[in-house]
Amino acid sequence: MDIHATAIVDPKAELADDVVIGPYAVIGPHVRIGSGTTVGSHTVIDGWTEIGRNNRISAFVSIGFPPQDLKYKGGPTRLVIGDGNTIREYATIHRGTEHGGGVTQIGNHNLIMAYAHVAHDCILHNRVIMANAAMLAGHVVIEDDAVIGGLAAIHQFSRIGTHAYIGAKAGIKKDIPPYMLATGYPAKLYGPNTVGLKRKGFSSEAIQGLKKAYKIIFRSGLTLPEAVEETRREVGAITEVGNLLRFIEGTQRGLTR
Repeated sequence: MDIHATAIVDPKAELADDVVIGPYAVIGPHVRIGSGTTVGSHTVIDGWTEIGRNNRISAFVSIGFPPQDLKYKGGPTRLVIGDGNTIREYATIHRGTEHGGGVTQIGNHNLIMAYAHVAHDCILHNRVIMANAAMLAGHVVIEDDAVIGGLAAIHQFSRIGTHAYIGAKAGIKKDIPPYMLATGYPAKLYGPNTVGLKRKGFSSEAIQGLKKAYKIIFRSGLTLPEAVEETRREVGAITEVGNLLRFIEGTQRGLTR
């Protein structure tokens, strides 16, 4: 184990044998860190925090601090971070709250850039990119492969669908459906994220199906239930369209249009 002489690691912390802890880092007593993870200088990891394998945590990061929620009463809520994540300078990730499920969760292979903030009870799935200073309020869910642009702010309890793309400085107040491009303040939808989908290897059939679904759901003038049924009849057999419809039917905050 490579722990710099100036680092402060509580004796109760559980660290794998090959964890690297940089200068002046502080590791609290309830922290567990898995094999291959490196922690940069001046980073503080506290609270009931579990960090998996092969994560790269840069300098001046704050992880596992109490949630910024006035209803939080100091309970042993948790932060769970998976494997292969990169967390850059000055990012902040807070633990959950007693009333919000008790845990903030970060999946695998995510990139959280400098100054980004992940608030209490958020769930990031896998391969999510949060650009510089992107901000998540509490209880936000980000599905696989979504991209959040720099300085974007996402309202609490919002959901961002898989492969969605959020432009820089966007203000998100409602759910962003999967595969869609959204930007602006307040944010508006601008159709499927065709460039990103092509880069990820989606088929022409899938992209064309999503374009048709977008026109029916958001441009036809039909009510949402009518649009969902029309979309299901015309292109519902396409897997990606099916994912889109399931997301829409599960919305609670409403959809960005």
